[in-house]
Amino acid sequence: MEQSAPARVSSIAETQKIPAVIFANPHSAEKIAALTVLERLIIALHRAGAGPITVVTPGLLPELRRAKALRISVEVAPSAPHLEGPTLLAAGNILVQTADIKRILQSGSRLMQNGLPLPIGIVHTTSALAAHHNIAIVLENPATIEAEGARLIENKSEALEAQRALWSSLTGAADGFVDRHFNRPVGRLLSKLLIHTPVSPNAVSISSIIIGVISALFFAEGSYKSALLGAILFQLSAIIDCVDGDLARILFKESPLGKWIDFWGDQIVHVSVFAGIAFGVLRNGGDKETVWLGLSAIIGALLACIVVVRGMRQAADSNGPLQKLINAATNRDFSVLVLTLAIAQKLPWFLWLAAIGSHFFWLTALVLQLTHKPTPPAR
Repeated sequence: MEQSAPARVSSIAETQKIPAVIFANPHSAEKIAALTVLERLIIALHRAGAGPITVVTPGLLPELRRAKALRISVEVAPSAPHLEGPTLLAAGNILVQTADIKRILQSGSRLMQNGLPLPIGIVHTTSALAAHHNIAIVLENPATIEAEGARLIENKSEALEAQRALWSSLTGAADGFVDRHFNRPVGRLLSKLLIHTPVSPNAVSISSIIIGVISALFFAEGSYKSALLGAILFQLSAIIDCVDGDLARILFKESPLGKWIDFWGDQIVHVSVFAGIAFGVLRNGGDKETVWLGLSAIIGALLACIVVVRGMRQAADSNGPLQKLINAATNRDFSVLVLTLAIAQKLPWFLWLAAIGSHFFWLTALVLQLTHKPTPPAR
């Protein structure tokens, strides 16, 4: 019954940006993982495509460092501006996901959570604000859509609960079992410290790579103690490898460069560890077979890297078998296996697994690529 209005707003949103007006309040300044609720809302609105963004407040805004770094222009006004046409209104103390804001902009509706309307939605004119100064009254008419993830922050306790939920929601597409249940929970202790520092996700990625390469040098020493230390450092590298993604997502610092540093760093560490283990086993009494196993593992890893890069350009379905296989190439779940075999003095077993498994991996990925039919883009 109310489909005509959303359809009209959707067509407008496709040709021009819809302005957004945020009404700041005392709860807007509550912090969620180093950023205020207000700043998170501003960034979410910007990423969803809303603009220009105006914050209505009688006082001064706190410094919006992350929004400024992202070059988001924010206007400040003592009262609501008069705007004709679709406008997104939002209370400054709502924590909302970019995906939900996109749905609001596309449908011209209001957000709701668990059956209760939230103070964020589309109106066709802001003239009523001059009379009511109340978002709830102005947003009475629009149709509502259920939020996938939104919270209204009205006290410090709710801010802390929202912060816990936000940390819990941070996972990577490439997370394996060990990442989910060990590496990421342990690394999160470091993540929660680093969000209050100027340390960048890319710096963390590079640190993880360096530690991983150092672990390979210890493997190459060939002694039991050095192999054990190498395995521990490799595990530490895997833990830190989860921290960069945490920082990037929670502080809105994702970048194409960071993605590639993370990917290529994983491949450098994998090849280095394979080579280090092979050299160490050889020095510790291994035969010529060890050399061939090491070479096979390294060549397989390099071929897998080439095939995965090719597949990244092809995989469009995030839940498809090709993408899942690509994700498997970017996790380090096998670090626990390396540590276990190092303790048991059975690292040659790992060489056999790597020598065979790396080739099985790239061959499977290549077959999936050659047989995969890309989904045509939606019209």
